[in-house]
Amino acid sequence: MMQSALLIMAALLGSAVGSFLNVVILRLPKEGASIVFPASHCPRCLHPLAWYENIPVFSFLVLRGRCRSCKMPISWQYPLVELTMAVLSVLVAHRFGLGIESLLYFVFCASLLVIIFIDIHHQIIPDRISLPGIVIGFIGSFFVHTVTWQQSGLGILLGGGLLYAVAYGYYALTGREGMGGGDIKLLAMIGAFLGWQSLLYVVFASSLAGSVVGIAAMVKQKKGGLTRIPFGPFLALAALSYLFLQEQIHGLWRLYLDGFGL
Repeated sequence: MMQSALLIMAALLGSAVGSFLNVVILRLPKEGASIVFPASHCPRCLHPLAWYENIPVFSFLVLRGRCRSCKMPISWQYPLVELTMAVLSVLVAHRFGLGIESLLYFVFCASLLVIIFIDIHHQIIPDRISLPGIVIGFIGSFFVHTVTWQQSGLGILLGGGLLYAVAYGYYALTGREGMGGGDIKLLAMIGAFLGWQSLLYVVFASSLAGSVVGIAAMVKQKKGGLTRIPFGPFLALAALSYLFLQEQIHGLWRLYLDGFGL
């Protein structure tokens, strides 16, 4: 009973935070924009939202996906972010229960969700998320049992260094930048929260998924090697999968090594 109540509370908290994350996704990339002021409003007609128009998911359904004032469609991104954050909150609560680990990885999940959507829309990863994230992840490692401060510190160094080496190698071979500095800082942040032991999987899984999507985009856009897709969402999704499935991932890795007698 207590577990069910905890998960329901986590879902409600997550959806409410997801509503705020929509504001962050919309405003953070804008130069000089505040994520606090003005209050929530329609981005098209600037109609201020009443409290009953700002209930996560529910208001979108009641309003039938349209602004009450100007009747223009509301992006499906809004309920999607709210629902996704609710699900991530439930997963965090189920995995870590009540404690500092839940708080730390709740912040981690929220940060990655914002990064995914900002990078999709603008192909940037704001330093205002990744750099504080590196610090928070490292400090948090002193208070949790999931990762040690040594693993976190090494994760920062290897995470940033590994992608920097890949980016430098790609530039040396092609003369083109294939990876931005934001991706490098993001992997350092992932290393801070999950430790160095997560990085091999995160880089492999994100590269594999990114290659599949990239090839599909090349075929569709017919731009060949000039096709550009943001890499941050793939890094973030790989990090989330490792956070919740790391035992299964390590188990598969051991089976693989055992299969080769290693």
